[in-house]
Amino acid sequence: MSDALTIGVLAVQGDVREHVRVLTELGAEAYGIRRPNELAHLDGLVIPGGESTTMDKLVRAFDLYDPLRALIADGLPVYGSCAGMIMLADRIAEPRPGQQTLGGLDVTVRRNAFGRQVDSFEEDLDFVGLDDGPVRAVFIRAPWVDQAGDGVEVLARAAGRIVAVRQGPLLATSFHPEVTGDTRVHELFVDIIKDGS
Repeated sequence: MSDALTIGVLAVQGDVREHVRVLTELGAEAYGIRRPNELAHLDGLVIPGGESTTMDKLVRAFDLYDPLRALIADGLPVYGSCAGMIMLADRIAEPRPGQQTLGGLDVTVRRNAFGRQVDSFEEDLDFVGLDDGPVRAVFIRAPWVDQAGDGVEVLARAAGRIVAVRQGPLLATSFHPEVTGDTRVHELFVDIIKDGS
């Protein structure tokens, strides 16, 4: 029996394969999650980038909304990138009509805050807790954190805006580390799972 971590990647939309690849390279048993019965026995979960309003609708259509909220509330370690950050936020500034989140992070996020697809960019960021220099961050229609609660640790900023946060077992970035070849953010998430915090 393997002692590898079992990490699901929410597979309703977005960069699923890329996250599975990185996590597998790090020694985890990683696979896409699309049904409630696939949520059992997870050590952690990744909510990938994509389009947050579509992801919200699909999570509800696949009957994943309530089970995911319950797992997050029970302390399951979860990492959200880009749209995943929005899905983990307790609050959205100017949400689309009817848009819901899974919640858990005491933050207010702003969707598409850095602009449209044509405004996508890359930047080297100082990232609290990661060694070996700056993290190359890819921003694609990215959100930012407008407001973070007292229990939220700010890990990185871009253009003065909060783009990476942690609150207990929840980690979120508004950028896409899964596409750069730099595995340090995923390594941090694996360490969060192993530490049981």
